[in-house]
Amino acid sequence: MNTRTAQPQVGITPNMFGISFALAGLATCWRYAAIVGVAPALVADVLFIVTAVVWLVLVVGYVSQVPRRPGGWRGELADPVLAPFVSLIPIVGMLLATGLMPHALAAGRWVFAVFAAAATILAGWITGQWIVEGLDLDRLHSGYILPAVAGGLIGAIGAAPAGWIAIAHAFMGLGVVSWLLIGSVIMARLLFRPRLPGPMTPTLAIEVAPPALAGLGYLAITHGRVDAFALALGGFTALAVLVQLRLIPVYRRLAFGPAFWSFAFPYAAVATFALHWINYGRPVGYAVWAWVVLLAITAFIAVLVAKTTADLARRTFLPRLQ
Repeated sequence: MNTRTAQPQVGITPNMFGISFALAGLATCWRYAAIVGVAPALVADVLFIVTAVVWLVLVVGYVSQVPRRPGGWRGELADPVLAPFVSLIPIVGMLLATGLMPHALAAGRWVFAVFAAAATILAGWITGQWIVEGLDLDRLHSGYILPAVAGGLIGAIGAAPAGWIAIAHAFMGLGVVSWLLIGSVIMARLLFRPRLPGPMTPTLAIEVAPPALAGLGYLAITHGRVDAFALALGGFTALAVLVQLRLIPVYRRLAFGPAFWSFAFPYAAVATFALHWINYGRPVGYAVWAWVVLLAITAFIAVLVAKTTADLARRTFLPRLQ
């Protein structure tokens, strides 16, 4: 009688939506470069299409796998490590809607409204889950910023061009207040508790995203007005970038895997914010500086795409699930 030992199956985990999140961030960066006349709009449109395809593939694969996993959706949303990344599904949907708005405003508004509502409900549910079940402080990581902080700030960035300024203000409040509350707890964990495990260390890059996203949201609401608050967010973003430079030796010791996509969207958000400041200050050769920023973030994400493709070909990228 032949017996077979059950083998772990490869699967799509929520943090893999960081791939589509990153591509959406890159598309948004190119879109802003096109708005200020630095780059062709076609590149942004192509990137949004590629993002939509990747996102749909991930959504179909993930949604079909979760019901077959132990605990199903309840277990997925209660996972202390991966649950925050589930929020990337509607958050990327919001970003895709912003890419649709310049071509079909009414359709883009509807798509944005659906995903904004979903992101807000999911953020509330996950936050409530943390309260009900309690959290182990040592398992806390910067990905916990995503549901309410990133969801709120990206909601502001998308609601403003839709013409919903009051809603944009509401999302800005959601994101900023959540950043102050949740971000302070995460920072306390990072400062006073043991270091994050190796696989979770790339999530430290997410810390650079909130000030950049808050700045982008504020500029979207004020139609690009630079005042004391915008300058303050710019200064805080600069500090966050310097922190990331100090962490490079830590990052260099890590083995490549899906978690490395945690770097991409935050850096794309910083690049987009930097383009705003270059366009505002108009230094000598500002177009050259804009292209340097644009090509640097594009090259960085292209390297991640290349390494991911190579690992997929070797069947070493997708995690094995028990």
